[in-house]
Amino acid sequence: MRLEFATCDVFTEQRFGGNPLAVVWGGEALDGAAMQRVAREFNLSETVFVLPPEAAGAAARIRIFTPGAELPFAGHPNVGTAAMLARRLGLAGDGIALDQAAGRVAARLLRDAGGAVTGAEIEAPLPFAEMAPLAPEAVAACLGLPVAAVRSVTHPPVIAGCGNPFGLAELADPAALAAAMPDAAAFRRHLPADAAVGLHLHVALPDGRRRARMFGPLVGVPEDPATGSATVALAGLLLRAGGGERLSLEIEQGIEMGRPSRLAARAWRAGDGAIRCAVGGGVVPVSEGWISVG
Repeated sequence: MRLEFATCDVFTEQRFGGNPLAVVWGGEALDGAAMQRVAREFNLSETVFVLPPEAAGAAARIRIFTPGAELPFAGHPNVGTAAMLARRLGLAGDGIALDQAAGRVAARLLRDAGGAVTGAEIEAPLPFAEMAPLAPEAVAACLGLPVAAVRSVTHPPVIAGCGNPFGLAELADPAALAAAMPDAAAFRRHLPADAAVGLHLHVALPDGRRRARMFGPLVGVPEDPATGSATVALAGLLLRAGGGERLSLEIEQGIEMGRPSRLAARAWRAGDGAIRCAVGGGVVPVSEGWISVG
């Protein structure tokens, strides 16, 4: 069996920046184990399989795999798939819906002056939720850093998410962020894969933006160039910690990897009091072809 695929770079306006994504068209004849093997072959942080929709109102149903595990939701796969599928279908509107294990994700398409799709913004399928506290000592052990490098001023370290759980921790400064080195054995002790996808770190920059890194060694992602599902969780956490009704946040990620990414996030308090979150950015097509399966 041969399946058509395309790759793109997400959360960037420049080819070979941002976070690469493989989008496999079709594959409904494959089971989860076969999809996992394909994802391992691409060996990108995530691979998406675009399948026929099962419910009215959705353009497609998608399944998302890291090289080591299937995810119920992830940010850059939804942003990238929304833009690539809209291009493939020639959609004229500004919205597209993708169903997945965590629920329906609504995407707003971003277009240039000529109407071409240049990216997307997606709303997380679930409101922000905090799952558990995370000890600064555990964060430090996972990163090979002194405990003093982990801050608890803006917020204490926590496990939280909007469909995917992440450890979220603020570090003291960009130097500490650059020095972080994931220790897989420490992750197994303090942040196993059934507790969190990975550990998302951030620091404040002088211009009001934040710089981030995300390590997920137990799901096959040693480091991620751009992590949308962790970014929406961070936006929700910062809104809750700071108060107010809404928050806008720009994150740069992938700097240490040589794949600079820019993620634009929003968080707001909905009418029911829940904190809802969205993240968006550019999507640049890179390659297309066929992969033989089986």
